[in-house]
Amino acid sequence: MHKVKYYYDPDTLSYRKIEPKKSRKYRNLFFFVLGSSLFGFLALIILLNTSWINTPKELSLQREVNNYELQFAILDKKMDQIEQVLGNIEERDNNIYRLYFEANPIPEEQRRAGFGGVNRYKSLDGFNNSEIIIDATKRLDVIQKQMVIQSKSLDEIAQLAAEKEKLLASIPAIQPVRNEDLRRMASGYGWRSDPFTKARKMHWGMDFSAPRGTPIFATGDAVVTRADNKSSGYGKHVRLDHGYGYVTLYAHLSKYNVSVGQKVKRGDLIAFVGNTGRSQAPHLHYEVFKDGERINPINFYYGSLTAKEFENLVKFANQENQSLD
Repeated sequence: MHKVKYYYDPDTLSYRKIEPKKSRKYRNLFFFVLGSSLFGFLALIILLNTSWINTPKELSLQREVNNYELQFAILDKKMDQIEQVLGNIEERDNNIYRLYFEANPIPEEQRRAGFGGVNRYKSLDGFNNSEIIIDATKRLDVIQKQMVIQSKSLDEIAQLAAEKEKLLASIPAIQPVRNEDLRRMASGYGWRSDPFTKARKMHWGMDFSAPRGTPIFATGDAVVTRADNKSSGYGKHVRLDHGYGYVTLYAHLSKYNVSVGQKVKRGDLIAFVGNTGRSQAPHLHYEVFKDGERINPINFYYGSLTAKEFENLVKFANQENQSLD
């Protein structure tokens, strides 16, 4: 309730009520409305910049942020699992696969090398969750690089495996004459008595005594490089190039079953036992070369003999008897 104000009128010698002017009423009303509006506007600004009141859009955005944070946490766990699996593969790669194939392991600094140069993640700065985003992006980049390195390594190992398989198939690893076709193991590698001069001389191969026409087999995958009688003392003979520095020679043959340039597999029939050249009786003279040097063929029969058969072969091969050529 407004207070009624009075003033003293000396003319009438009485108190008279003060009547407010209409302009003053309007002015007061204007300032009241203006003050209220400013106060309300300031209060609204303050409330909108605090967490006390959120608009529906802000609530929706906050839910999205919370969802993204949850997704990043899940992604972080998945990256932990990927790094663990990748580390296991890298350990197998270095300590098993490459060791088996006699290949040097990939240096650890190459696997863990970072990314130098300019800031690759500058565009991700300046956001509320920049640290989380940059950290996740860095980890993904490192994992991607490690996977590329590991993928190339596995490709190399696959190639090494293929080469290893080819090597194992090429090494002369079986006896050139079957045991059931042998009369006896006539002479081994080493110093022996010459059948013609009776002098003691080096015998560079192994002599397998067998009837004329007995089948002779390739001891490993190879290419035929010679099939002729133009080498002194060997008579008709065949030479196979197995690759990897290995060459085998089959001498004193009666007949060839291959021609120069032909590719053969281990176990293929290549010739027949004979008595040509400098030979005292029908037999196969068999030699093995590695990098141009003759080596003892006794070490290359693991692919066709049992332990007992190999033991007997070694026993007869080591006897210093008379060779057949």
